[in-house]
Amino acid sequence: PSKASSAHPLRAPFPIDAVLPEVSQAFADDSRLIVAAPPGAGKTTRLPLHLLETGALRDDKLLLLEPRRLAARGAAARMASELGEAVGETVGLSTRLERKVSARTRIEVITDGLFVRRLLSDPELTGVSCVVFDEVHERALNVDLGLALSLEAQDALREDLRIVLMSATLQTEKIRGRIGGEVITSQGRAHPVETRYLGRPERFVEPHMARAIRTALAATSGSILAFLPGAREIRRTRDLLNDQGLPDDTDVFMLYGALPPKEQDLAVQPAADSRRKIVLSTDIAESAITIEGVSTVIDAGLVRVPVYDPSGRAQRLVTERASLASVDQRRGRAGRTGPGVCYRLWDEAETRGLVPDITPEILRADLSGLVLSLAEWGERDPGNLTWLDPPPPGRMKAGLARLAALGAIDDSGALTDKGRAMAALPMAPHIAALIVSGQTPGERALGAEIAALLSERGLGGDATDLTDRLQRFRSEASVRAKVMRRQAARWGGGSKPAGDPGQLLARAWPDAIARRRDQGAGQFLTAGGEAVHLPEDDPLARADWLVVADAMGGQRGARASLVAKVNEADVLAHHPPQTEEVARYDSATGKFSARRIRKIGAIILSESPLPKPSGAAARAALLSALEEEGWEAIGAQDVVDTLAARLSFANRQGAELPRWTAKDLATSAGDWLLPEGGQITAPPKPSEVRAALLAHLGWNDSEALKATAPETLTLPSGRAASIVYRDEKAPLVTARVQEVYGLQSHPAIGPVRVPVTLSLTSPAGRPVALTADLPGFWTGGYIDMAKDMRARYPKHDWPTDPATAKPHEGRTKARLGR
Repeated sequence: PSKASSAHPLRAPFPIDAVLPEVSQAFADDSRLIVAAPPGAGKTTRLPLHLLETGALRDDKLLLLEPRRLAARGAAARMASELGEAVGETVGLSTRLERKVSARTRIEVITDGLFVRRLLSDPELTGVSCVVFDEVHERALNVDLGLALSLEAQDALREDLRIVLMSATLQTEKIRGRIGGEVITSQGRAHPVETRYLGRPERFVEPHMARAIRTALAATSGSILAFLPGAREIRRTRDLLNDQGLPDDTDVFMLYGALPPKEQDLAVQPAADSRRKIVLSTDIAESAITIEGVSTVIDAGLVRVPVYDPSGRAQRLVTERASLASVDQRRGRAGRTGPGVCYRLWDEAETRGLVPDITPEILRADLSGLVLSLAEWGERDPGNLTWLDPPPPGRMKAGLARLAALGAIDDSGALTDKGRAMAALPMAPHIAALIVSGQTPGERALGAEIAALLSERGLGGDATDLTDRLQRFRSEASVRAKVMRRQAARWGGGSKPAGDPGQLLARAWPDAIARRRDQGAGQFLTAGGEAVHLPEDDPLARADWLVVADAMGGQRGARASLVAKVNEADVLAHHPPQTEEVARYDSATGKFSARRIRKIGAIILSESPLPKPSGAAARAALLSALEEEGWEAIGAQDVVDTLAARLSFANRQGAELPRWTAKDLATSAGDWLLPEGGQITAPPKPSEVRAALLAHLGWNDSEALKATAPETLTLPSGRAASIVYRDEKAPLVTARVQEVYGLQSHPAIGPVRVPVTLSLTSPAGRPVALTADLPGFWTGGYIDMAKDMRARYPKHDWPTDPATAKPHEGRTKARLGR
């Protein structure tokens, strides 16, 4: 290729062109580079071509990493077009569905999942001089993982490898703090955009979006880009628009990841002459691609994201409000070529309540795939790698447990033979397990077909019945279906699929087995404890047993989107029921109830009452009650609160004692109050809780607590008055006025002599004064109080000089019953 300047005479200018000389210098000086440029700056196509044409890549290849297939295809096509070539020559493309690469290829656009697989199989990235991570702000899990592995490969194996991060809304200082490198910022080109708020829909977003589109058609000119959370809402909105009729010069297109490439291309292309275009899109059009001719954006303000799914599926898609950064990017799409308008389907005040930025997928999604990749890489401690956001330890632990349950790792965390076979498949671990766990070639081939459906949403239609979906997938004529059938054949070893889908899923995913609940049609409970539902008119809504292959989050809980029917005999054959004794403690009556249950996971098959619980069951019931209701469940709240408050006070005075809270103690009660093996017939009494707490504290710490935060204060009358410890306030002691006669200095406690607050009461026990300065009270407030008290309580002693008077309990003989 030519080493001419990137300012090619036949190319339209882009804002990024102005900083490309800086990019060249930084590329030569540093192995890491961060480029921040808004959408439309031209960074995705111009920067790789610039590095190629200026000779910065030497004779090696540049990998451009894109988190979305549509963006990858678009970037490859635009760069090839600028070179006057077809994709597959100088510029190549590698996605799950397409591979167009030749011996001439110098720039290869590759999706994030394929890049991670390539890096795991070749950590040195042979023949690659530069890796460019595009759209980093989307924070896809495989982008974060690929970057962490690339940084380690660079440090350990390839000092000459260049790593470039590019994004439209990059937190440059945070990124630089993590990985180092120079930051280069390019300006975009944007025109003013007027924002109009239409209010949030009461229930369904589709009718509201259709009305907003009609409003925009009447009030604006040019094409319209409408953002909806997912394919289901997009199809419903399209149907509403078509059913109600549109102007003759207007076309409607859909744009989401599962669409065939040809339909995606039609959505992205400029509108035909004298026609208007409506593009109904997911967040795929936020920044990764450009749709020419759009001057109006309509934003539902919603996004569908993957979150951690305790059921064992790789991810659950949940609809939630988009971040402020996302809605701002969507708004900016209206001002790319001229002044525009953005309609927002919510109230203006709600914008202030949006979260500032996208939550990285690594912080919210299932991490079993990441754990599997790290095990294949040979790294068991993620803390040894450099991350933009470290994976949460709890999620890592859950991913490790999930892989162990699938048989992918051994007790030491190393890959098993099954785990290595799973890691070699480009899919989530639990989906790969369907193939690897097949007991016959036919079952492995069937598992591969199911894996294809689960890996590529939208294949085989949208029926919830897996059998129907498989039948349609096998005959589907789309290019995507044909490619995935070929891939499934490779994954499954080329055998003919055979076996029962429900049985295969039930064996591989026992937690996904579900039984219909008593509430009615469509309500199911999985063995993993998850409540899922089907529409009541679904053909499988009245099935007794199902296996839930996929589900989506919603206001009523998870909606099963792909299920397979299975019969009870097959379930019981592969997963024999467990018998368990379960007890419940009723805090209102202080009594236990018990029953014996037969169950498969959380699914109860039968139950029968028991006269009383065993010690272990009673212990579990009490621990559960403490966790749910706190110490009030056994009447010990005051005891625990008192000790926790004393500890807090003592630590504020410099003591080094445990910092327990009532909640901490309830969570750990199984260790110090209700140890395993004990014979429990009744809940412990408050006095027993107190004794156990002091024993748990230990003799040395108990003595330190007693000295620093005593339980009582001895009054001049001789009575030991309780001390009430209060957060950040002085301890409180309540006493009758007569009990502190003769006290000439204010009482204090502990080694550092912390004054207490005295709440003084009448002989009847009613509060009459509150003081933190008793000598001052004797010469001031006491005088007026005593006048009033002498009239009310004439039989009691109200001396004129209480500081020298004799103290006593302050009760009459009649009140004492003498």
